Amino acid sequence: MITLQWVYVLAGLTFMAFAGLSITDRENNRRFKNAAFWGLLAFSFLFGGYLSDLANGVLLTAMVLVAGIGGLGQGRPATTSPDERRTLAARFGNRLFVPALIIPVTALAGTLVLAKIDIGGTPLFDAKDPTLIALGLGVILALIVGMAMFRPPAIAPLQEGRRLMDAVGWAAILPQMLAALGAVFALAGVGQVVGGLVSDVIPMNGPLIAVVAYCLGMALFTIIMGNAFAAFPVMTAAIGLPFVVLQFGGNPAIVCAIGMLSGFCGTLLTPMAANFNVVPANLLELPDRNAAFNGVIRAQAPTAVAMLGVNILLMYVLAFRF
Repeated sequence: MITLQWVYVLAGLTFMAFAGLSITDRENNRRFKNAAFWGLLAFSFLFGGYLSDLANGVLLTAMVLVAGIGGLGQGRPATTSPDERRTLAARFGNRLFVPALIIPVTALAGTLVLAKIDIGGTPLFDAKDPTLIALGLGVILALIVGMAMFRPPAIAPLQEGRRLMDAVGWAAILPQMLAALGAVFALAGVGQVVGGLVSDVIPMNGPLIAVVAYCLGMALFTIIMGNAFAAFPVMTAAIGLPFVVLQFGGNPAIVCAIGMLSGFCGTLLTPMAANFNVVPANLLELPDRNAAFNGVIRAQAPTAVAMLGVNILLMYVLAFRF
């Protein structure tokens, strides 16, 4: 049976390769710091499940110190030349998107189809995490198809992956850190405290009010925290489960799914979401990063507000009817 541990091993080996390639990159004057950062991240994926909570905390603290003191460098590995890329783009046209589309298609198929396949009475995928496992499988399939289509140098996928991760930098681990912070808040009872404050201010005398409070709360708490993963356990414990689900009978799957999407609307509106709103300016190498950063949020704001309204409507229409 394929379990989520396989995906962790794949990610760990990938980051370990990034660390090794960083050491040999003499064009990056911070190559040893980059190697240490990606090496520690690789170690966490490969062996974090075998470490104690304290050891994992020390590992994370070491990563923060490596990235926080002086920052990481930007690797610029040589893979294909700009002329080669233009030639490939002209040759393949829209077929360039085939490898990228394989990933979501495989993830969807894994969730709906592959997760139900048994081999000798044993499920092919672990029933607890079929989507994430299929996502990892989709990455491997996309890599194989991309290599067969474009025939780049054998090391190109790892070098380009390293270049991209160097551009993202420390923000690559921000979603994981904020998700962990949200779990800590939930265990500390922050959700119950927030729920009590909300119920004291807003009378929960109808499902529409509860839905609006939950969706807006997800968006606002995400704006404060910087990530919907951090907001989700707190606001779901505060409003989603006690009011929308238990008091008014909302479908928990629909409520939680749309609640998370409402949080992502807040992600598009906050400077705290560095991985969403700082990274694009860095990846595009725009000259004025601060202006570009603010421009990213301004460009996203109308869509975020509109989608938040749509999410409220969808939750109210769907959660109490299915």
